[in-house]
This record gives sequence, C-alpha cells and structure tokens, in this order.
Amino acid sequence: MERRRPGAHGLVVSAQGLGCMGMSEFYGARDDRESIATIHRALELGVDFFDTADAYGPFTNERLLGRALAERRDEVVIATKFGNERGEDGSWIGTNGRPEYVRAACDASLARLGIETIDLYYQHRVDRATPVEETFGALAELVAAGKVRFLGISEAAPATVRRAHAVHSLSALQYEYSLWSRDPEDEILPLARECGRTSSGSPSSRSSRAQGVSPRRSSRSRGSWRRGATSSRSRARSASAISRKTWPPVRSSSPPTTCAGWTRSSPRGWRAATATPT
Repeated sequence: MERRRPGAHGLVVSAQGLGCMGMSEFYGARDDRESIATIHRALELGVDFFDTADAYGPFTNERLLGRALAERRDEVVIATKFGNERGEDGSWIGTNGRPEYVRAACDASLARLGIETIDLYYQHRVDRATPVEETFGALAELVAAGKVRFLGISEAAPATVRRAHAVHSLSALQYEYSLWSRDPEDEILPLARECGRTSSGSPSSRSSRAQGVSPRRSSRSRGSWRRGATSSRSRARSASAISRKTWPPVRSSSPPTTCAGWTRSSPRGWRAATATPT
C-alpha cells in the first residue's frame, strides 16, 4: 500500500482509506460483526486511515470504530467530524459551529472512540450562523490542548476554506470527487494546490458503477465517462487516475502539494463542491 502525506505537518496515511458511515446507517441493516471483520481485513491489506463522524448512527459509528481499533490504536489514523448536530433519537437538529459546541463535540467523540487524541478532525458542515473564524479558533485551542492533531473542513466554499486556513492550517479538504462528480476539478483542486491539501469523498461513485450503472453523458465528460458503460478494468484505471491526480505518493523528503487518502462525505454531502454555500 502506498503512503501519502496530507498537508505539510507530518501526517502520513495509506493511499486508500476506509469510510465507515454505511456500517451504521443509511445503506441497510447494521451488522457490527461483519463491519468489524471488514475493518480488520482493511488493516491486513495495509489500510490505516479510517473515517467516521458523530452524525453517523448517530454516534454508534464512532463507538463501532473505537471497538474495532481498540487493540490497534498505535497503527491507525482516525478521522472524525462534528457540525451535523443530531439528537439521541436520530433527529437532525442542524449545523452547529459554535465554539462551546465544538469543544463538547470533541470530548464526546473522544469518549465514544475510546482514544485520547483525534488524529484528523473535520468541520463536517459549515454553520452559516457562526463565523468560521470562531469555529476554527476553538479547534485551534483543541490542537493546543492535545485533543486533536490535525484539522480539516468538509464541503465548504473556497472562500470559507481560505478563511479557516488563515486561522489554523488545514491538513485536509473533503469533497465528493468521483467518476460522476468532477466539479472539484474547477475550483477545489486548484484550491488544494494553493493550500497544500485535499481529500476525496466517494471515489467509486458510491459503488454505483461497480453495480453496472452508467453515468449520464455530460459536456464536461472525458474518455470513458463520455461513452457511458465501461469494463471493470477501465473503471479501475479511471479511479486510479483520479486518485493519483488528487494525492501523489510520498516519494521524497519534500511534502507534496496535495493531500493523501480519501474519506466519505455525509449523506447530505452528495453535491458539487461549487454548490456549497459559505
């Protein structure tokens, strides 16, 4: 498994990661035993980058990942997220980026995961009612306190990313970038080169193409996307090309200008990055 370096601050992860959202919600019935076996198999294959969020379940996905990785904590990088506030009954309360909520959400995630430090902590969705500078000011305090190692932001507009990055360096930007969703190529990939990091969500188009479903034709399509259905080998080559375009492997002592690994977006995140409000 190749290794990739998100940002320029020392974090190194496997080129492929495992998004765990669907293990607890949204894609059918839960099977914790099978999910834990999947996580352990990913470890055997060299994957050490695992993504979750407090909103998944809600809350149960973090607990599941914490149980699965309890004996392997020193071998893995755990990413989780806050900002999509949910109730214990599963209700969606809204987005929340207030500093007091950021601190409480971090402590709750640490407890559910059973760890002392979150490796990569994302703002899952931007709270329009709270200036992003206030949110990332609170996050910077969490880094200083040793509760979080690296910061990221998900599905944010480019201007918002720059404002957050000015408060504290970002190690990852998370957007859907897949065979179907090429919009990040317009603004987000250039932004990633500018800031020095990016992260892709749902690179396999949420398994649709693996099930034989072909994307609609688009004036922006190229190659296999323009022609519709392709062979599994062609799809694999296309996905690999996207991965390499987004996250070059670590091959020298100087950090690359783009980020490593991929993570999944939330169920409310399957939209083009350019459509995300500030």
